[in-house]
Amino acid sequence: MKNFFLSAFLLAALGAQAAVPPDTTAKTPLPPVERKWYRPEHLLLQTGGGLGMVTVGAGYEFSRNRLETDVLVGYVPKRYAGSALGVFSVKLMYSPFRLRVMEQVQVLPITLGAYFSSTQGNLNDGVKDQYPTDYYWFSTNKRYGPLLGGRLTYLASPVLATGQPRKLSFYYELGSNDLYLASYLKNRDDGLVLGQLLTLALGVKVDF
Repeated sequence: MKNFFLSAFLLAALGAQAAVPPDTTAKTPLPPVERKWYRPEHLLLQTGGGLGMVTVGAGYEFSRNRLETDVLVGYVPKRYAGSALGVFSVKLMYSPFRLRVMEQVQVLPITLGAYFSSTQGNLNDGVKDQYPTDYYWFSTNKRYGPLLGGRLTYLASPVLATGQPRKLSFYYELGSNDLYLASYLKNRDDGLVLGQLLTLALGVKVDF
């Protein structure tokens, strides 16, 4: 009889355990979501550089984040240019190496690149048609030229949804353009110095 009650107790205990539903409240990390090809990898905000007083843009990274391309839209208010200007630009930048100065801080001491820009708006507030269409030998609204800069980057925790690294960068870029360089070559003996050919851009970039 004793063995009978012991066996019945064990069977009841096993049955009660089997009747308890499994715990589904435990959270398991979801696999990273694959980034769509058209979704930008970073956003940026900058001022200066001949690309607008205020410029916003988005871009992509290639070749292990050493090569970047950005599409930008800049704006110059009327009070600073005689007429409101919109500047549409494309940049291509290359970072040959980076230095890890702290666990979450890295420096890109050199960034090399080039840009192309097209300005929309009236660039000459003189009398309409006062110059013939072929008066200027250069384009008045399209510029291209080299860029040289550097960057300081703070590394944050990755985005959980995508697994992509999250970075906040502050950068500067020195640039010039085809018109400035052509003017320098033609006026080297007239007091035009190299510093007058450069533009300076300051910006912040967020990778996500």
